[in-house]
Amino acid sequence: MIDAASGVWPENLQKNWLREFYQVVHTHKPHFMALHCQEFGGKNYEASMSHVDKFVKELLSSDAMKEYNRARVYLDENFKSQEHFTALGSFYFLHESLKNIYQFDFKAKKYKKVTGKEIYSDTLESTPMLEKEKFPQDYFPECKWSRKGFVRTRWCVADCAFDLVNIHLFHDASNLVAWETSPSVYSGIRHKALGYVLDRIIDQRFEKVSYFVFGDFNFRLDSKSVVETLCTKATMQTVRAADTNEVMKLIFRESDNDRKVVLQLEKKLFDYFNQEVFRDNNGTALLEFDKELSVFKDRLYELDISFPPSYPYSEDSGQGRQYMNTRCPAWCDRVLMSPSARELILKSESEEKVVTYDHIGPNVCMGDHKPVFLAFRIAPGAGKPHARVHKCCVVQ
Repeated sequence: MIDAASGVWPENLQKNWLREFYQVVHTHKPHFMALHCQEFGGKNYEASMSHVDKFVKELLSSDAMKEYNRARVYLDENFKSQEHFTALGSFYFLHESLKNIYQFDFKAKKYKKVTGKEIYSDTLESTPMLEKEKFPQDYFPECKWSRKGFVRTRWCVADCAFDLVNIHLFHDASNLVAWETSPSVYSGIRHKALGYVLDRIIDQRFEKVSYFVFGDFNFRLDSKSVVETLCTKATMQTVRAADTNEVMKLIFRESDNDRKVVLQLEKKLFDYFNQEVFRDNNGTALLEFDKELSVFKDRLYELDISFPPSYPYSEDSGQGRQYMNTRCPAWCDRVLMSPSARELILKSESEEKVVTYDHIGPNVCMGDHKPVFLAFRIAPGAGKPHARVHKCCVVQ
């Protein structure tokens, strides 16, 4: 399963992105593949439509995807509707070797066999093969209008049923506000939104099945703790606006060493002097500050992270490993699953590495987010002793 928390890119980045994506497909050869995109088309949606169309056509017709003879594409393109627009794009590809794949019709409450390639766009509300919801404004009064929400589809592969949920949660609006409390106010909003999604997908309307939730969760490191750790021996200077006395900037300097500036923090600036700390050993030392998922430890499972923070990368095509200095790097993009979904993933007893949780394009500019993917084998029939094993790939 692959998550791509990106808009649609300029042509050169789109080529990079697709090349790296096709390489993952070639390496893992999934039989069922799910690709979830967020901000598909980006903030300037009308101007991006031609890029969106080109990207979709390329994916569906490319030589690299020729063995996937069935596909479903769901694009929320209704950008004129503030009430409904989520800018989510969900792609599902089925390999020709897979037989009898079914998708759930949420209105008829029954499964339908998947044949051919179909694209659904504009107003997804009328499509019975998915559930789409934008987070209700009255539920999140602290968040001005945004495109955050989720899209859910349900599948049955070899008698094994599961939900796939494309999700985009709220971001941190200000580094300074995020720094004020631990956990931050934004972390609390994401906690509330993710709880809302989980409650919706396991409510009483439909039979409960295993689920995978993957997308841009916008999870951030605990800002206060990170700053305290990175600036242990530094002194802090506060810069305030002359007219309002509002804090505009925090400057952390070493006590000696000519008062060298270690970190500058503004609303949209996180300028730390040594980016290597986020890349060394894939940023493992900072995982202790990745705390937002802990609230859901009984409801969501994740494989161990062994890749560097997925955001915010430079969008300069020549800077594949460089982070922008706008935000503290964080693992925003994740593939999560229910406890029962975890049991569907087979761990091979041989030396073959069956489960892979990684990012795509480590040295290539892929946009401000690196796509994250989970490749695994799924045990159809939930424990049938001789059930055939199929490979899956989820791309966030």
